[in-house]
Amino acid sequence: MTEDLSEDLSQKLRQLRDAGLAPPVLDSIKRRMRKLERPVNLMEVCGTHTVAISRAGLRQILPPGLRLLSGPGCPVCVTDQQDIDTVIELAKEPGMVLTTFGDMMRVPGSDSALQSEKAAGRDIRVVYSPLDALKVARDLPDRTVMFYAVGFETTVPMVAATLEMAEKQGLSNFWVFSVHKTIPAALEALIHMEGARIDGFILPGHVSTIIGANAYKPVLQGKVPAMVTGFEPLDILRAVDLLLAQLVEGRAEVEIEYTRAVTEEGNPTAQQLMAEFFEPSDPRWRGLGIIPGSGLMLRERHFRHDACRRYDLAAVRSRLPAPNKLMAACSCGEVLKGALLPGDCKLFGRACTPAQPVGPCMVSSEGACAAYYMYERHRQQGG
Repeated sequence: MTEDLSEDLSQKLRQLRDAGLAPPVLDSIKRRMRKLERPVNLMEVCGTHTVAISRAGLRQILPPGLRLLSGPGCPVCVTDQQDIDTVIELAKEPGMVLTTFGDMMRVPGSDSALQSEKAAGRDIRVVYSPLDALKVARDLPDRTVMFYAVGFETTVPMVAATLEMAEKQGLSNFWVFSVHKTIPAALEALIHMEGARIDGFILPGHVSTIIGANAYKPVLQGKVPAMVTGFEPLDILRAVDLLLAQLVEGRAEVEIEYTRAVTEEGNPTAQQLMAEFFEPSDPRWRGLGIIPGSGLMLRERHFRHDACRRYDLAAVRSRLPAPNKLMAACSCGEVLKGALLPGDCKLFGRACTPAQPVGPCMVSSEGACAAYYMYERHRQQGG
């Protein structure tokens, strides 16, 4: 395994070198670090960036003192444990058909998981889109079909469009349990967090196509340098270089490296659809606690499809189990706020592996622990 990953890393770096692209950017990064004469911590807040950084071995080619931290960019990972346990409990309701994305099946609850409940006979189905869940509701009019809606602003417009279709088709048996989160409010929480050590943000590409770069400015402009970037290794290296340029020049602005896909305004059609069906809520994030205005709940006029209003969640949560001892030792929350690297968790690679995950950061394909385990656990973290 180690040999295969080493060859994969070498191939990625050779591709950048042979294209004549990486050396000039790396040289610029090194020059700017020499000017700053201090350690720099940059945080990416996108799970796709997390995987791209680990897979391409970017940490290993950056100069000493420059660290890339993985933040709360994985929607599966930031879902609060109580929400996970609540959905597992709701899956046991008589007549319930629970639909969800594949990653959520393996996320451990306090004493079970959705895949365990499915094995025990609960009707739990993996879908690839909320439209798939809507089809299940259409095909089973006598059953309650609930879609477990997890994601950032990237996935919310499709959920809103699905709800619009459900209303037009008169499907009264289709429900949504929304644990959607929004990125800008989380960034604000991170920069005000006690002991924060973030000098700049690598902002998500997919989310930014929807909300636009302007959405970050009330939170970050004049406070912390930020750069929206794409997902190729060169995109990320360019974003690092441009963030260092801001630090050298004493600026703190929101800029776009990923201009081929992201604009200042974003996608107004998607934003309008989101606003029609959802309004801000105050959810709890794993590791970050309650962040006001950082979630999305269905508006009251769409209550007929809101699972959070249909069920007495207080009663459901009153019978939830306490987290087991192993889960209590999981450091996912500290990883998500950049306080720890995945390898710093005492469970990493021992009690917690992708085959037997303890926390969601090891489950999700975009989780920091899963990315480190796959691509970086055999290397000594630099910087």
